[in-house]
Amino acid sequence: MSTLRVTAERLTIHEHPNADALELAQVGLYRAVVAKGAFRTGDLAVYIPEQAVLPAALIEELGLTGRLAGGNADRVKAVRLRGELSQGIVCRPRAVTDTELARAAETGGDFAELLGIVKWAPPIPTAMNGEVEAAPDLLPWVDIENLKRFPDVFEPGEPVVVTEKLHGSCCLLTFHADGGRVQVSSKGIGAQGLALKEDGRNLYWRAVRAHRVAEVAARLAERLGASRVGIFGEVFGAGVQDLGYGAVGGSELPGYAAFDVCALVDGQTVWLDAAELLAGELPLVPQLWTGPFEAGRVLELAEGRETVSGRALHIREGVVVRPVAERYSPVLGGRAIAKVVGGAYLTRKGGTEFE
Repeated sequence: MSTLRVTAERLTIHEHPNADALELAQVGLYRAVVAKGAFRTGDLAVYIPEQAVLPAALIEELGLTGRLAGGNADRVKAVRLRGELSQGIVCRPRAVTDTELARAAETGGDFAELLGIVKWAPPIPTAMNGEVEAAPDLLPWVDIENLKRFPDVFEPGEPVVVTEKLHGSCCLLTFHADGGRVQVSSKGIGAQGLALKEDGRNLYWRAVRAHRVAEVAARLAERLGASRVGIFGEVFGAGVQDLGYGAVGGSELPGYAAFDVCALVDGQTVWLDAAELLAGELPLVPQLWTGPFEAGRVLELAEGRETVSGRALHIREGVVVRPVAERYSPVLGGRAIAKVVGGAYLTRKGGTEFE
């Protein structure tokens, strides 16, 4: 899940092809449905992204009572309105003055605290939970921002790799070369500096044992001369999320696919090519395409059917894009890596979003 920021944005307005009373307000590569005439191209407005949880007073002010997602009808979720995908909310809350809006547009200010907006935290099922311990030296996973929100992460024509984004739960493993200690965690728990104590009933430990991930990490640490190695993979299957990829789950071995590797070498954390280092060692997320970056091509690849099972059993969640050569992104202030989530996935019925 990416970070939550409620920002000031300058809009581009497009005609809604299926509704005379509606228009589409574009923010980055996102589009949100708005009332016709509410905004003009060039206007500044507040953009509230998906996964934001709004306070009751703001929901009432925006006329969205009973129209948002979640048990409390307070969470922003992608929807289709008259056939068009609408992601996020474009609005002008009374609490934000014109002066504040203009200043935030220049400085990148965040209105989340002012408006009482918080980030939605998905529940953690019992099989994904467990007893935890402090793990300050765990190698954590990073939040990946959406390419639609940050379309300038990659240069046009830059060589990139596009892999399928799987709808499972992120499994973090850190191997410590000094003593051979192994730490296992999830993305959400790991972000708190915690690891899961070893437990054969826990989903992540079951996956790590079944696929011998720790042994692979140990060999990699020796090969790289690394003091620590992190292997990041997606655990999936029936009972993990609503999309199972044909993996049975339950009491059987969970599905697993590695998607990233990092290592601490000479005191420096480096991110490495998982496909190159782990081929033949671990199952990998499918690579869908490699070539010169073109945003339209990436958006197309985010849709369609999954390729993990080889049987196209259900919709694809989306894609992850990264440069062929790992690099820093001044746009993101970190790794040059981004995701795109498919519209069919976002608007499916009965979906789960456990971490």
